[in-house]
Amino acid sequence: MNRIAAHGVSWAAADSRRIREGDTMNKRAALFLAAASAASALALAGCGGGGGTGSSSAPAAAPASSSSAPASSASAEVETLKTATVAGHTVVVDGEGKAVYVYTRDNAGATASACTGGCASLWPAVTSAGAPTLQGVTGKIGSITGVNGRQQITVNGMPIYYYAKDTAPGQFNGQGVANVWYVIGADGTMIQTPLASTAASTGGY
Repeated sequence: MNRIAAHGVSWAAADSRRIREGDTMNKRAALFLAAASAASALALAGCGGGGGTGSSSAPAAAPASSSSAPASSASAEVETLKTATVAGHTVVVDGEGKAVYVYTRDNAGATASACTGGCASLWPAVTSAGAPTLQGVTGKIGSITGVNGRQQITVNGMPIYYYAKDTAPGQFNGQGVANVWYVIGADGTMIQTPLASTAASTGGY
């Protein structure tokens, strides 16, 4: 009986040890799982932070600059030369129908205009940003550097000009002024006969 009781005590003590050991193992497992969960959370947080601020977000593009700068004046455009009929003559005019003239004091083929100073104010150069568009004009087209620094159109080597007193298309007030200013035909030939619209002989230079 005493041996059985002793065995019962031993079994109870063993069971108690097994229970304590089981509790210890469970606690260790729980701590391990908690540590693993914390490590996973940190790793995910690291990945999430990288995705939010990394290279996946493209930097804002700089505002696009304007495709074309505004022209400073009409003279910065490519000019058009065409023909018009006045007093039975076919003459050269610009794209808007304004008369153009040559100056007899210019030399054909010269590299500079003879019209400078006050002359250039009253008789501004016909300029173009490139080779002019031709409509019916057959004279040889070229250019020189005008007094304003822009490319002044020449026809058969002669620079061409506007007249400041021609205030609208279709006016030819510069024809024959001071016997040195004349319109030209489609082939670039000077036309010296009077036209229907003529000017007083002032401002000839």
